Amino acid sequence: MRLLHLFAVLLLGITLSAQSTIKEILDAPFASDLLVAEDGKTIAWVDNTAGERNIFIANGKDFSSVNQFTNYVGDEGIAIGNLEFTPNGNSLIFVRGNTKNRKGEPANPALLRQNTEQAIFIQPLEGDSSNRIALGTKPRLSHDGSTLAFIKGGQIFTASLSDSIPQPKQLFKTRGGQSDIKWSPDDSHIAFISSRGDHSYIGVYDITKEKLAFMDPSVDRDFSPEWSPDGEMIAFIRSPNAKEVAPFTPRKIAHPWSIRLLEISSAKAREIWKADEGMGSAYFGQFPSAAIEWATKDQLIFPWEKKGWMHLYALQIQSGQVTELTSGEGIVEDYRLTRDRSALLFTTNVGDKHRRHIGKIDLESKKQVMLTSGEGVEFSPQETNTGITFLKTSAQHMSRPAVLKNGNVQLIGKRSKVFDNHKIPELVEIKATDGKPFMATICYPDNYDATKKYPSAVFLHGGSRRQMLQAYHYSGYYSNAFALQQYFASQGYIAMMINYRSGIGYGVEFREADNYGITGASEVYDLIGAGEYLATRSDVDPKRIALWGGSYGGYLTAHGLAQRSDLFAVGVDIHGVHNWNTELPTFAGWYDQNHYPEIAALAFQSSPEAYLDGWKSPVLLIHGDDDRNVPFAESVVLSEQLRDRDVYFEQLIFPDEVHGFLLHENWVRCQEATFEFINRYIGRPKK
Repeated sequence: MRLLHLFAVLLLGITLSAQSTIKEILDAPFASDLLVAEDGKTIAWVDNTAGERNIFIANGKDFSSVNQFTNYVGDEGIAIGNLEFTPNGNSLIFVRGNTKNRKGEPANPALLRQNTEQAIFIQPLEGDSSNRIALGTKPRLSHDGSTLAFIKGGQIFTASLSDSIPQPKQLFKTRGGQSDIKWSPDDSHIAFISSRGDHSYIGVYDITKEKLAFMDPSVDRDFSPEWSPDGEMIAFIRSPNAKEVAPFTPRKIAHPWSIRLLEISSAKAREIWKADEGMGSAYFGQFPSAAIEWATKDQLIFPWEKKGWMHLYALQIQSGQVTELTSGEGIVEDYRLTRDRSALLFTTNVGDKHRRHIGKIDLESKKQVMLTSGEGVEFSPQETNTGITFLKTSAQHMSRPAVLKNGNVQLIGKRSKVFDNHKIPELVEIKATDGKPFMATICYPDNYDATKKYPSAVFLHGGSRRQMLQAYHYSGYYSNAFALQQYFASQGYIAMMINYRSGIGYGVEFREADNYGITGASEVYDLIGAGEYLATRSDVDPKRIALWGGSYGGYLTAHGLAQRSDLFAVGVDIHGVHNWNTELPTFAGWYDQNHYPEIAALAFQSSPEAYLDGWKSPVLLIHGDDDRNVPFAESVVLSEQLRDRDVYFEQLIFPDEVHGFLLHENWVRCQEATFEFINRYIGRPKK
């Protein structure tokens, strides 16, 4: 018996020592930017492994032959994206570099001596070195593969790939910021968006005649130009401007948006469909990424929230008939047409709200079939020559490329074992302090004992248009957050992630919740409700509940500590918003609190700064000082206000770092510091 007991103790020690560190978990590869070559035989994606970002290529049977395509070394904090195969599949175009701030400075958190500005590269699939085409971003190849169009400084440039040394030239110069380049099927024209602040145009450039025209200009916002298969028409979306409607304001209805059809030969446009009044009249542009797609010359696919959920519809142009393609209590978050335009692949949470799965719709029969299911998350589906490929996560691994083989999901490449102890979070429904229900997920400690009392760490996502899932997230930011919650659980915490009102996944009524954001911060009712729920659980120590979150989650962390320091013992506020009036100009250049006193008064009452006198709990402030989403001043001012009130705080500042940290080292330091600070205060019961 003694030997058996000794063996059990040794086994427990081995189990505990085998638990992965925060760094080991975050160092695992995270896949993004999945792309399939035109012939469907080769796929490419970007892997971020401990901050080392490289492109990988897979081909062969079931894409089992995987090779590293680029050879960038180390954690340099430089992004890679915008992948595009050449039509012949022999080369790959990509962008490497970082965006600029308003002063024109490209992000450089690693303090490199080299220029970190975005640049476009091309590299042969059989080669091992790339050639830089030009500084710029958003490259779009002509269909014949001869010419590359791209954006630089808000203008459109082109470069001939048939030249031994491409010589970029500016296609034209016009006011506004140009984006969303679309080549016509015969490569004779380029359509694009020209944004002018409170309105935008559809521009069309005739390459042969070297002539630019803005089609059907109006006072509204025109966007998403899509060429018809024959190149004779462009469909686009028109959304009326909403005067003085600030960001982070509920918007369930609006002047209805519409779809218009432009005939290139006559340069005349007409409205072919308009959203109904009421639900679905306000255009929501966060998802899906494709606003409209041509299935045939007479059929368009578009997303609409007519029934309070984002779903797909088919519009017959000649008859005006609209057919609902997807339905149910859930959203379509992404979709794309197959190459022959006969079917579409889509990503949805219908039937499994806290995950994402992939479905397919035959556009002739309108028959729908779900291709994936289960305990994982599948997204970004694309057609290959043998089926489909996509990205996949689960509670046991971050984003990895995968294929569907004989109805089963098969990962491409190996999966890291650092996730082996991670568990699927439990779903719970909680009531906010105003009685409204919302959902949360909980990760439990290893060897959980319901008779014990555990500390609890509550994570608050950002956005606020986000949703935490029952698996690793498809976003790198929230994948890192999920990892830390799993680590908290492994260290003896009940780790909760709440999906508060104004987030996605639960329909328009929940997303556009009354009085959320700058109009009353009603989401704080959910936050406090979560804290009170935990405090009443028999397995939670009510004096050891912590909050942490980034961006909007930092804003809610500050709210929780300011309004209920009696409930939340400690917090970590990562680049959080503390006064809406100083944050709003970042997203709404027209906003000046001195010119809108009524908006400003309510916005301040919806801000953590309005409740600072109640703040007693210690807090760790984390922020990068090149943040383009939340001004660094939000943390500077808050620190002064906390000092004035003798509130204890610590700080972790990342020079030259942006909002979604580019340097992997900074992510590791952020997550390690978050755990250490919280654990220092509530890791052990107070005597």
